[in-house]
Amino acid sequence: MTKRLLIALLALITTAAPASAATLDCPLRDAPFSLASPFMDILLNPAARSAVETEAPGMLAKLPPMFTSTTAPGFSAILSMREAGAMLRISADKMASIADRLKGISVTDADRAARCARYDDDRPAFTLPEGKPRILLFQKMTGFRDGPSVEAAHAAFLDMAKRHDWAMVTTDRGGAITPAILRRFDAVIWNNVSGDVLTLTQRKALKSYIERGGGFVAVHGSAGDPVYFWDWYADTLIGARFIGHPMGPQFQDAQIRLDDPKHPLAAGLPAAWTMNDEWYSFKASPRLSGAHVLATLDEGSYSPVGIMKQNLRMGDHPIAWTRCVGRGRSFYSAIGHRPQTYSDASYRTMLESAIAWAAAGKACAPPAASR
Repeated sequence: MTKRLLIALLALITTAAPASAATLDCPLRDAPFSLASPFMDILLNPAARSAVETEAPGMLAKLPPMFTSTTAPGFSAILSMREAGAMLRISADKMASIADRLKGISVTDADRAARCARYDDDRPAFTLPEGKPRILLFQKMTGFRDGPSVEAAHAAFLDMAKRHDWAMVTTDRGGAITPAILRRFDAVIWNNVSGDVLTLTQRKALKSYIERGGGFVAVHGSAGDPVYFWDWYADTLIGARFIGHPMGPQFQDAQIRLDDPKHPLAAGLPAAWTMNDEWYSFKASPRLSGAHVLATLDEGSYSPVGIMKQNLRMGDHPIAWTRCVGRGRSFYSAIGHRPQTYSDASYRTMLESAIAWAAAGKACAPPAASR
């Protein structure tokens, strides 16, 4: 081998290595296999998958393909082995045996590469005009992607930007979540983002951006995952954990009630209105963790019964709220599975007000309590 050829080969290796997914600081990259592992990671490892099939023969075959896909976006990325076992109705003793088997499986470089393949560090270039509110519309998904809702929301947000003369750009690259890129924007919108989508470095960048005064707006599926692998996102930025939605039927008319007419986002909204959508329920009211509730659901106006007759009544049932996260402003609305919701006049008014509020560039101060 000539010296020139050797140098060329070394250069190729050196430039190719950073592009490997295994080099990303993705969450759970080195985590041992356990019942808390993402179900997708269990399915990706032959020994881990065999542990499930040995202890619960034939169970995996009972799941629809959408739950056993190992390619993101996919449902198996938003389930842990524990939740998958409950879905499959695997007995407690069998789950304990699976846990024991998983403990004996070593995490290999192939596992690390497979786990990190769901993440990226691709950094898009944006051209932004001066003198306009600048909004980043973020649409990366590794979990469930409902194309019609994502696309309807996308079109609605772009239309709002045009009407209000906002500078809005779109990306599905996690690499956009860096300090240098985020500081160019007044607010970030999470459009039905499902699954764990940010590396540890990107998580840190988003957290710092919000806490130092950045704006955040999220809709529907952005807080609809059964399992989260980033507690700060679920418990602080959103402030509620999804437990289910009705399945009998899935889409129902329900009445939305304005909870606080004096809320900064209440202008132009009726005291109550009816919409047809997939209505989320949460483990606890976000009000309990400091959220300021804009609107609630009237649970008497629809049937909050989930799969296997799950009782989804919350009593106090917020459906849209704001939070102060450090100096930053956070807004979340659980409305938005059906594409038609983004054409509803009242809902569009709510979202337009939420984006303007989040991008205001002023330190967040919670409104006076309405209750």
